[in-house]
Amino acid sequence: MRLGDQLQENVGIALTTLRESKLRSSLTILGVVIGISTVMAMATLVTGVQRQIVSTIETAGPTTFYIFKVFSQTPLNPDALPAWVRIRPDLEEHEAQRIAQLPEISYATIWAIKIGRVEYLGNRTQPNRIYGADHRFPEIMGGELVIGRWFTRQEMASGAPVVVLNESNARLLFGRENPIGKTIRVGGRAADVIGLYAPESNIFQPPGVETAAIVPYRMLDQQFPIDPTNELFITVKPRAGVTVEAAQEAATIAMREMRRLRPSQPNNFDFVTQEQILDIFNKLTGAFFLVLVALSSVGLLVGGIGVMAIMMVSVTSRTREIGVRKALGATRRDIMLQFLIEAATLTGIGGVLGVLLGLLVGRGASLVVGGEASTPAMYTIVAVAVSVAIGLTFGLLPARRAARLDPVEALRYE
Repeated sequence: MRLGDQLQENVGIALTTLRESKLRSSLTILGVVIGISTVMAMATLVTGVQRQIVSTIETAGPTTFYIFKVFSQTPLNPDALPAWVRIRPDLEEHEAQRIAQLPEISYATIWAIKIGRVEYLGNRTQPNRIYGADHRFPEIMGGELVIGRWFTRQEMASGAPVVVLNESNARLLFGRENPIGKTIRVGGRAADVIGLYAPESNIFQPPGVETAAIVPYRMLDQQFPIDPTNELFITVKPRAGVTVEAAQEAATIAMREMRRLRPSQPNNFDFVTQEQILDIFNKLTGAFFLVLVALSSVGLLVGGIGVMAIMMVSVTSRTREIGVRKALGATRRDIMLQFLIEAATLTGIGGVLGVLLGLLVGRGASLVVGGEASTPAMYTIVAVAVSVAIGLTFGLLPARRAARLDPVEALRYE
């Protein structure tokens, strides 16, 4: 019999056996389904979010970079700063103005961020980020103005109490009422709404979460206490045709000159690029993904042990059948192949079900976080291949046991 025909026949036998033992087979493949679905769900979620982040960076411009007093992946306690942070000077507005004048730089200005609520007539949002920025905010962060306008130069220079409100926050506070011209409280301070802003979907801004409102930087500086270590930074965009490295070098020279640093002294400021931010995210999600893969491996191990157990039971219950097949001329290889294919079929079905469940869960999670669900085809192929490999590995011992049965003793088995 040709190998293809033999495989087809054995798969048919395996499916018949599975139909006859539905409950036992279902419990066996449950571990495989859980393990594979966990990996696929995380792969779908992480890949989707990564694509959203890359898309946002491309929208904002991959060359945009930021200057911080000190860059830390977690906020530093302003009341207990390390000595090396305390001796660093705070960023100043004139430093941003000096960098903006460099021939390599298209745009540079100082921005700040506060966490606060937006309130109107008793309604208020959850605490979110309030940006102190300027009229070029969407050019850097992406998104667009829905209605209204951005700040005038006079409003930016004087620190006028005006605000461009996040569109979703406006709907929460005002419902169908037009918010333009209304006075709201931003972080407890009064401000007139002059525009509504729609951020990029799942936008990945350097410091983190959703933008609730944007006010002129000078208003934030005048009316709020700003933590210069965690809440103040300079946004820099190179001119067209200038590389990030060249722009950073020019900005570094300018900052060192303004701070009178000698050649032997290190920089007392930090640069952060979009690539660094993406690299940090990849490391965090990569570690998270590896942990989940390790945890899901336990499910796969349990599923593999279950496969071995059910196949041992199957060999015992079908001893007479094995004896009949051997009496009719089946070789040890034929018997071993039959049970290996049966085990691989069992886990292969679990793998397919796990992939489908994982994709469904991953897409649902992506919709919740505002990402784009996406799973590389390679992940799907690998997941199914792994599940089949588990069946072959854990089905090997039962298959060898079946192949070594003495046909005479097998025919006498009751």
